Amino acid sequence: MKRRVTAADVAREAGVSQATVSYVLNNTPHVKIPDETRQRVLDAAAALRYTPSSAARALRLGRSDLVLLILPNVPIGSALARVLEFLIDEVEKRGLTLITRREREGQGMSTLWRDLQPAAILALHAIEPAELQELKAAGVLVLETLFAQAKGGGGRLAAPQEPLGAMQLHHLASRGHKRIGYAASPDPRLAPFQSPRLQGVIEACLELKLPAPVVKEVGLDVDSAAQALTAWTSKKPRITAICAYNDEQAFALLAGARRVGLRVPEDIAVIGIDDIPMAPLAIPPLTTINLHPRLMASNMAGLIAEGIAGKPTTPPARLAGFELVLRESA
Repeated sequence: MKRRVTAADVAREAGVSQATVSYVLNNTPHVKIPDETRQRVLDAAAALRYTPSSAARALRLGRSDLVLLILPNVPIGSALARVLEFLIDEVEKRGLTLITRREREGQGMSTLWRDLQPAAILALHAIEPAELQELKAAGVLVLETLFAQAKGGGGRLAAPQEPLGAMQLHHLASRGHKRIGYAASPDPRLAPFQSPRLQGVIEACLELKLPAPVVKEVGLDVDSAAQALTAWTSKKPRITAICAYNDEQAFALLAGARRVGLRVPEDIAVIGIDDIPMAPLAIPPLTTINLHPRLMASNMAGLIAEGIAGKPTTPPARLAGFELVLRESA
């Protein structure tokens, strides 16, 4: 097995001390190195294909350049996957590396963060107060975001879900719909997102003096959607529009409507949330709400980088705005 190239090897190749190699490769401020010497070190490192040891760097700095992302125990659907994809890119732009771990019931993060010595932890769930205090005492930047509920504080970034449901309802009401259904996911893991979205729909109905939404669980399959649609439309006064928990639920509804012979939007209107890449390709194209996942990821990464650099951070009221994307389904 080939031995790893070390800083000592680079020093021998360049004919300088190991300290000089360290100063050059780490671009140490306030240390003057002649340009010719600096170039010799860089050429030697390139010739030997030297890569600095992340463990040694972590030991020197007292932390790594890792950002530990703690994922809640929720399905990683298209919307969350896009946020993660953009977050990886945005974190790497700032010279950091994102690694992920899924939350496990009853398992803390103590062993993991001690082993990794992360520069920051971004939690999409709430961290227990005792563990949060321990992390802060160790100098680890902690940001709780999305639907994390504050448990003793922790730099929480707001991502309210109620306005999304309210926006769905207000749009349907503006199109003259008065009897609304709500397509809920049967997956209990989605409750932290789904419950407030549904509450937003309910409160908007109260505000506009409309009947409460008729809620039915809709699985991600045609049979489940067809059964729900039949129940919504078979009795008078019939439901004329559906707020779907997200775009995936909406896609199931569009397929279910074709199964039972309902036209969208003539017989039943459908609106989703997330504006996933497939939304414009639905039949008919799906009206939905865009959450701007790239902007959300950029804001998260920016706050992480500022916090690591010791700069004062002021989290935005929202990680990103959201907007109605009007298409044919509603």
